[in-house]
Amino acid sequence: MSLLSVDTALEILLEQAQSAGCLEVEELALVEAENRVLAQPLLAQFAMPPWPNSSMDGYAVRSAEVQAGQALPVSQKIFAGQNPEPLAAGSCARIFTGAPMPEGADAVEMQENTQELEDGRVRFVQAVPAAKFVRPKGQEALPGDEILPAGIRLGPIELAMAASLGCAVVRVRRQLRVAVASTGDELVEPGQPLAPGQIYNSNRTLLIQSLKRLNCAVIDLGILPDDAQQTRDRLAAMQDVDLLISSGGVSVGEADYLGQVIREEGELDFWKLALKPGKPFTLGRYQGVPVIGLPGNPTSSLVTFLLLARPYILTRMGVSDPSTQSFVVPVNFAMPVAGVRREFIRVALVEGRAEKIGNQCSGILRSATQSHGLLELPENTTCAVGDRLRFWPFSSLLN
Repeated sequence: MSLLSVDTALEILLEQAQSAGCLEVEELALVEAENRVLAQPLLAQFAMPPWPNSSMDGYAVRSAEVQAGQALPVSQKIFAGQNPEPLAAGSCARIFTGAPMPEGADAVEMQENTQELEDGRVRFVQAVPAAKFVRPKGQEALPGDEILPAGIRLGPIELAMAASLGCAVVRVRRQLRVAVASTGDELVEPGQPLAPGQIYNSNRTLLIQSLKRLNCAVIDLGILPDDAQQTRDRLAAMQDVDLLISSGGVSVGEADYLGQVIREEGELDFWKLALKPGKPFTLGRYQGVPVIGLPGNPTSSLVTFLLLARPYILTRMGVSDPSTQSFVVPVNFAMPVAGVRREFIRVALVEGRAEKIGNQCSGILRSATQSHGLLELPENTTCAVGDRLRFWPFSSLLN
């Protein structure tokens, strides 16, 4: 079987995610909507700000009346939240940051450039040009402007923006419901004693916590034993699931019971990817539910989840752009032998240069904990010290 490129695999996954259709829409209060996907654009209903206001503590003036050394009486004091009187001719108004400009005033001078006289007047050190320190009406937005587009995830900044529009609730896509399964009698959950030949199950924690960061609703199927009937029973009990994602046991081997059971009532395509780590990967359906099967080795599971499953999931959630921020960095090591698979190397950034971290074996997770992200070495490519390669930070891949 020839190796399938990472780009082709991702293209197939995104096409399938898009063809699955949109999740239903629900209304949520802002405080409940973090990391949800906005279902319809938010438009400005009024000018923002709705009136000209001061960007400084100082004095509002008619700019034409102020020359260097000019002294003016203070006719009023204006705090944020007040509705000021028109500015009397030949006077200035004490004004504070965010306060509305009085009618007739067209500039603000900061208090540091003024001097309060004993008779209560204020002397201006310099002339004040029109519009100085004034935020005009509609500076941020005008009525009808699209402020937040549909298809974005709502983080703290986006939710604050929605609040500034006066939105108490937002219309968002419902959570994607994802069932998570681990496979194999060799796996034991943390806290339980290990028998000979057994290891602790790290992939379950990786997948569940990664899905929770994406604000998916997780259905934990636990560890599926190496038994076809128990696996059938566990899958049959799934209810209202949008996606099944597993680690290990979905290939075509004699002991891959999950793969066998899924084929009985669905289909699975087994891919060998031109990817290191993460060569084995499966995609299919079980009773109409999409299935993604990740490799069992911890780092292989991590890399395939981040590079392939995550963009699929984001697209299913309704995110319009599931791409991840990356940038090019110089490398501080050499890889003189080209491989036929695209390799993602665990690296740390040290003074802006990528340093290879620890053991790069697909069964070793520790090097990922010591890394800042993944460095992409394209297939059939070598690298030398100083070459520049694309870096994918964990801070973006896990967000």
